[in-house]
Amino acid sequence: MYLSIATTHQPASDLGFLLHKHPGRAHETELPFGKAHVFYPEVSEARCEAALVLDIDPVALVRGKGRADGLLDQYVNDRPYAASSFLSVAMARALRTAMAGTSRERPELAEQAIPLEVVVTPLPARGGGAVLVRALFEPLGWTVDIDPVPGVDSDTSRYVTLRLAGTARLRDLLNHLYVLIPVLDDDKHYWVGEDEITKLMKRGEGWLEGHPSRDLIVQRYLIHRRALARDALERLAPETRDEAVEPAARKPAPEDALEAPLRLNDERMVAVVDALRASGAKTIADLGCGEGKLLARLLKERWVERLIGVDAAARDLEWAAKRLKLHMVGGPPEGRVTLLHGSITYRDRRWEGIDAAALVEVIEHLDPDRLPALEKVVFGAARPATVVVTTPNVEYNALFPNLAAGAFRHPDHRFEWTREQFRAWAAAIETTWGYTAVFDGIGKTDEALGAPTQMAIFTRDQA
Repeated sequence: MYLSIATTHQPASDLGFLLHKHPGRAHETELPFGKAHVFYPEVSEARCEAALVLDIDPVALVRGKGRADGLLDQYVNDRPYAASSFLSVAMARALRTAMAGTSRERPELAEQAIPLEVVVTPLPARGGGAVLVRALFEPLGWTVDIDPVPGVDSDTSRYVTLRLAGTARLRDLLNHLYVLIPVLDDDKHYWVGEDEITKLMKRGEGWLEGHPSRDLIVQRYLIHRRALARDALERLAPETRDEAVEPAARKPAPEDALEAPLRLNDERMVAVVDALRASGAKTIADLGCGEGKLLARLLKERWVERLIGVDAAARDLEWAAKRLKLHMVGGPPEGRVTLLHGSITYRDRRWEGIDAAALVEVIEHLDPDRLPALEKVVFGAARPATVVVTTPNVEYNALFPNLAAGAFRHPDHRFEWTREQFRAWAAAIETTWGYTAVFDGIGKTDEALGAPTQMAIFTRDQA
């Protein structure tokens, strides 16, 4: 991982005072996962350049206490090489004083906007390529130049060399990089909890609240943990705080607002309930239940004997409990509805043995490499007789007038599939786990592009 910062503000060698690193020496910082080296490839009165090179120890990654995912992380991957949260941590350790914006020898220079040039390589640009990189840095006033990996189209390359040029305070530049590098990587190497919100507020102060991609930045920086992202956004924009608002009156999510004119959510719920009713299921698990919209619909159906809602976001489960009036006067009888905090990519015997499972607009929120884990848990371990899955039809996105070309319907989506891709995924499940899938579209169907939502109803084959 390589980061260089240069200036032509004269005398340019004063960059050493801002970085608190003498230009005449090489500097080394020990880190839990390797070493950070700071040195100066060029030093003159006209131009000065400082470089930070991060040397990652791959063995330390496996032995560390980060977010390792079993044996997978012991194989060769891009973690030791591509710019990521490792680089942000290295910056915070090796350039701590510079990021705070203090300089004992040049305090006035630390507060001054100076011409800066930046190189970061190799930089992941997952889920957007060059388009995403520009959307993150250009609103902050940076001129962006991107070199893709050779032989890969510049708008979709997964790895790029990023060059920035502009006039800013050094600390502003460092804080932009600290936040946006892991956002582009769309992952972190360490556990993300409440304290990560505090870091984001500190590093994003003065620029994040007004950034046009604020919501996307928050979601990715907090690794798509919805409860944390909601808390962060409430702190960035207090006027949108809605803890006291009932679930039905809350501000719609981006996807809901986009699809509202089609009343697509209502049609989706009706279609899923009809499919579950036709299956003859009595006990149903809503996997990724969110705030309990489907559960609320199913609760009104007399043929449903027991409902289970599963979600990884504790805050969403709290809203679901309010929506369903659990343990309240007028709510469902004890035991008819159970809400479980858990991940649907890990086996959970608490909801095994159900007749049917529903995954309504859920799979697209998972990284594609996590789908096999979900399949193994749902179709392999729990093996309900019926599984209903809905997901957006990306082909239909061209008909949404307010959706930019290539953009997803929701910033938390990791992918959106064509009808052919969805059917290919379902076919693999049929072969691997012994199910048969029937497909349907939900919403007004376009002759060429299909319906806005695609649905598969999986029925377990008889032994």
